[in-house]
Amino acid sequence: MTDSDYALVIGDKNYSSWSLRPWLLMRQFSIPFQEINIDIYQPGARNRILEHSPSGLVPALKSGDLVIWDTLAVIEFLAERHPGLPIWPEEPDTRALARCVAAEMHSGFADLRSEMPMDFLHLKPVANISDAVARNIRRIVGIWRSCRSRAGAQPYLFGAFCAADAMYAPVASRLRTYGVDLSAHGDDGTAATYCETALSGPAIAEWAEGARRQIAERGRTY
Repeated sequence: MTDSDYALVIGDKNYSSWSLRPWLLMRQFSIPFQEINIDIYQPGARNRILEHSPSGLVPALKSGDLVIWDTLAVIEFLAERHPGLPIWPEEPDTRALARCVAAEMHSGFADLRSEMPMDFLHLKPVANISDAVARNIRRIVGIWRSCRSRAGAQPYLFGAFCAADAMYAPVASRLRTYGVDLSAHGDDGTAATYCETALSGPAIAEWAEGARRQIAERGRTY
């Protein structure tokens, strides 16, 4: 693959949680791509996205004349196009579990996503969390503890970084931004440690730097 084989259409790096997921996956696995970044908060943003994606939403992956506009579909497409990369765990049972938790993130946790939108660079702890969000957080803590119990010595959900980690990186960001005390939601330290892992490394640092640069260029503050 060359730089011109893929183009990834994304939104603002500080705010677009769905954009982070495929971007991080492709960076972690060194899959080259052209980045098309659209300021989703400017008038006409949807029309600009529609120039690339029929959904009018980000992210979208372009491969030649093909457009894939759903995050999990992007992940599965890349896994099929790059079978030599461990985008999903190799062992079948573990791979099935990784797909389960990724799909649950894809379709679930609506209260967390609504009440705690991604704000990657901010730290703004909240004093009170709604019961609905607390239920979401307890479930996430349970998922992370269960996955990590199978992972062995390596630090990610299923050992080495895989697509499930890309799906949950924005969740870790939210928990950091809003100062969530995971021990109050059933964590024995496993989830807190995983949050640190999910938000570490050169790819995440590159994303954060891009978010800072976009905020400065677009006249916002953080």
